[in-house]
Amino acid sequence: MRPMARVAAHLLERETEVRLKPDTTYLHTSGNRTLHLTRRRGCMAMARHTTLQTGTEPYWIDSASIPTSRSIDRDLDADVVVIGGGITGLTTAYLLAESGKSVVILDRGRCGQIDTGHTTAHITMVTDIRLGDLVDQLGKTHAQAVWDAGLAAASQIESIVRAHEIACSFDWVPGYLHAPAGRASSTDAHEFEKEAALANELGFDASYVDDVPLVGGPGICFDHQARFHPRKYLAALAIAARLEGAKIFEHSEAEAFSDEPLGVKANDHWVHCDDIVIATHNPRVGIESFAGATLFQTKLALYTSYVVAGRVAKGTVPDALFWDTADPYQYMRLEPRRDHDLVILGGEDHKTGQESNTDACYAHLQEVLADRVPDVSLAYRWSGQVIETPDGLPYIGRTTDHQYLATGFAGNGMTFGTLSGMIIADAITGRRNPWAELFDANRTAIGRGMWDYIKENADYPYYLMRSRFAGAEGKSFRAVKAGEGKIIEDHGTKVAAYRDSDGSLAVRSATCTHMGCIVAWNPSERTWDCPCHGSRFTPDGNVISGPAEKPLAEWKR
Repeated sequence: MRPMARVAAHLLERETEVRLKPDTTYLHTSGNRTLHLTRRRGCMAMARHTTLQTGTEPYWIDSASIPTSRSIDRDLDADVVVIGGGITGLTTAYLLAESGKSVVILDRGRCGQIDTGHTTAHITMVTDIRLGDLVDQLGKTHAQAVWDAGLAAASQIESIVRAHEIACSFDWVPGYLHAPAGRASSTDAHEFEKEAALANELGFDASYVDDVPLVGGPGICFDHQARFHPRKYLAALAIAARLEGAKIFEHSEAEAFSDEPLGVKANDHWVHCDDIVIATHNPRVGIESFAGATLFQTKLALYTSYVVAGRVAKGTVPDALFWDTADPYQYMRLEPRRDHDLVILGGEDHKTGQESNTDACYAHLQEVLADRVPDVSLAYRWSGQVIETPDGLPYIGRTTDHQYLATGFAGNGMTFGTLSGMIIADAITGRRNPWAELFDANRTAIGRGMWDYIKENADYPYYLMRSRFAGAEGKSFRAVKAGEGKIIEDHGTKVAAYRDSDGSLAVRSATCTHMGCIVAWNPSERTWDCPCHGSRFTPDGNVISGPAEKPLAEWKR
């Protein structure tokens, strides 16, 4: 990592204590203090007093800053102009600049301030539309591709975090899909069991659970989901994009577009370019015809979603993602802090502009969180906007010659925003992308045709690395028979286990020492083979042939 990016990333790791304001209300008020009432065993019991911040600044904005950029003050030429400095725009700009393109980013305000700044930052392959419904709608191969795309985006985020040593609380955590707390029906368990089996069939780690942690009742545990601090991530990503040559201008609203020559006007200055990327969440018209843009808008439904967050003692709430199956659904996650954790609960969605009593939306979430986590100290509340499409999948890609957009992420903004950057960067640089057709912005319907998605896209980087995310062959070393090798999940990590004819077990890391792919057992040759670049290892991990030069690392059980 370049020293400037590393230093900036660590400076941005600061933790900010909340200054709670007086004269707030929550459940029952006495003076400037609020009485928490906690429902326990059918009665209401006084828990303690605390105060709740009445403003609506998100925790992410309060706890991390993004380096400022000046307004555009001159005419420029660039290969690509990106409009919008959220996760979609900055990811697109970074990937394009990394590939050698000259990029200008224009943001009408501050980068990472609006939609990305008002997220809850779940990173997950699990879509708002249930997997079974996706299969009914698209067929199994397309449904698998949708979830693969989510995992690829998560992998892209992790890759950037590692490459630039970004301190943004990124970590892999489980995700739980569960029945609404206290409202599980007699059929929920069966439905969750079916969906977990379907996910496993399609190659995703999922298991049915009888009792979901914290919330109780049946559900599904999806391994290998993730969470991070979005503003800390974007702050470092903006620096990384600049170091690759991208130019970022804030307070520079795109006020006019030209198609001959192609360009964008901001602050009375023109940026002429070869391609335009509209990364504004709710897309601008750009150079597309007004009629076409108006028709496109009819396919988008805008919803407001609400969030409350509070401090809890460390270890009170599991570090995981949670989503219930209500409509609208509630979602929850944890953000670790030095001396406490912040638990974040969202939901109460409604069509934007169609709810007059928005305070009631916050109040209900506060009651739910206080009931679920009695010792929580409420500290933040904010709202954000999500955009839904008729088929539940985002629109990503070219809308007219040399103009691209991304929108309709529903509840998967961080995931699909990152995926959008990947798809659009591939399109502009002329690289085939496995998901471009699936999420095509001009699609009318997605066909149900059958084909081997992984085989057709075997040379795309994600599919070379997919074994990192695919399910292990066993959860216990007892699953390894004499003379056999298996990939076993041991304490959340995949390891390569081989048992010889005498019953002795050799366990090594399953990660190839060349570029980090997961090896696979070759039963004919009795070797561990890397599916990415062909390295081969003996059953006890020594190198047979490269490009790997080091043996598989020893694994201590």
